[in-house]
Amino acid sequence: MKHKVIIVLPAYNAEKTLLKTLRAIPKGVAHEILLNDDGSNDKTVQIAKKLGILTFQHETNRGYGANQKTCYTLALAHHASIVVVLHPDFQYDPRIIPHLVDFIREDYFDVMLGSRIRTRKEALAGGMPLTKYYTNRILTFIQNIVTGQNLGEWHTGLQAYSSKVLKAIPYETFSDDFIFATQMFLASSKKGFRMGDIPVPVRYFPEASSINFKRSARYALLTLFETLKYLLKPIVHKKHKYKPHR
Repeated sequence: MKHKVIIVLPAYNAEKTLLKTLRAIPKGVAHEILLNDDGSNDKTVQIAKKLGILTFQHETNRGYGANQKTCYTLALAHHASIVVVLHPDFQYDPRIIPHLVDFIREDYFDVMLGSRIRTRKEALAGGMPLTKYYTNRILTFIQNIVTGQNLGEWHTGLQAYSSKVLKAIPYETFSDDFIFATQMFLASSKKGFRMGDIPVPVRYFPEASSINFKRSARYALLTLFETLKYLLKPIVHKKHKYKPHR
């Protein structure tokens, strides 16, 4: 098998949206679907097992970043060549996944992101709060300038990686909290991996995961801090010799 596609579902209290998310995944796009539950206090694990998903779990809640770390490690252990991160809260439309995968499979990009912000009108109509929209726009502008990228959004939860990216980035050393994704994107850029994105409709509703204002403010400050660290470290783009994941 030249390309083994694995979709990972970093789950937390997703009992109300898991089935909807799974039903929306296009048939045949993935060879395996893995779910890791981060200490949910609802029936996420029971529902996942009943649906026949290969399910793993943290006994206690360890955080967004810790959940993704486990998902990546599981996917690599299952010999994935392309790993797609899909949140089972149904905020992101899974029908976009084949397009993310194709750009990596055809060797155009190493990392693909689903950008929720194509236009301000569409983002706000999809329920994105105005403050989140403008914070996202400002942070994304700064990060694009600093890194030299031209991504539509740096703060999306819909992501796809070539396995060579995950094997080259020391993701286990990154934060266990929400800033983890930003660290992943910055590390991908720092190492010279090709990053692309495509629009994905935004969907905000009560069951979709979100963080409160206090945590959003902390996330914004940490994002600026991580971007500053990127700026202060010399950029060295090399051809990497990828070692097998152990």
